[in-house]
Amino acid sequence: MSPKRHDITGVILAGGRGRRMGGIDKGLAPFAGRPLIEWVIDALSPQVNSLLISANRNDAIYARYGIPVISDLAAGFKGPLAGIASAMRAASTDWIVTVPCDGPLLPGNLVSRLIDALTSNHADLAVATHGERIQPVYALLPVTLAPALDAEIERGTAKVETWMMQSCFALADFSDQPMAFSNVNTLEEADRLGREFAPPRRR
Repeated sequence: MSPKRHDITGVILAGGRGRRMGGIDKGLAPFAGRPLIEWVIDALSPQVNSLLISANRNDAIYARYGIPVISDLAAGFKGPLAGIASAMRAASTDWIVTVPCDGPLLPGNLVSRLIDALTSNHADLAVATHGERIQPVYALLPVTLAPALDAEIERGTAKVETWMMQSCFALADFSDQPMAFSNVNTLEEADRLGREFAPPRRR
């Protein structure tokens, strides 16, 4: 059965170290006059039932957005797989959509295209591609995969894409929106991307 908007929790992955930003929490880094995570919240919230923020520090700051904040069940900045696993346990819906906190140009039709790809291909999960490569942290995932993901993390798997390749997955094509998956890794990139591509602020 095809998931609907009310079946899906949006998960913003903000649990990284931000090493390429000098240790700054990426979600709170400035982009076009606002923290990066605010752009992601604005773009994702209309597409899902509810939101979670996956963070391993600055919980009190993130909580100001009125969104539940969850931390990795495994300590020590284990990467996005750990954040996804924790979100699957915390979500009250049957599905989650994951996105990174450093992707402020998030497509407004991300979730609908992921659903269409999943349904038309009778797949277990769906992941975005911009035509040149897969974007593994932009994904639609059933929470029933949580035990398998936990086991994979225990085995030492660190990459989201490596884990996904073990399932029947569908690709949602966003080759018409290649800039939508631009991510911000440095403050210089934030400044450049913000000046060139910042979306209009929702009011």
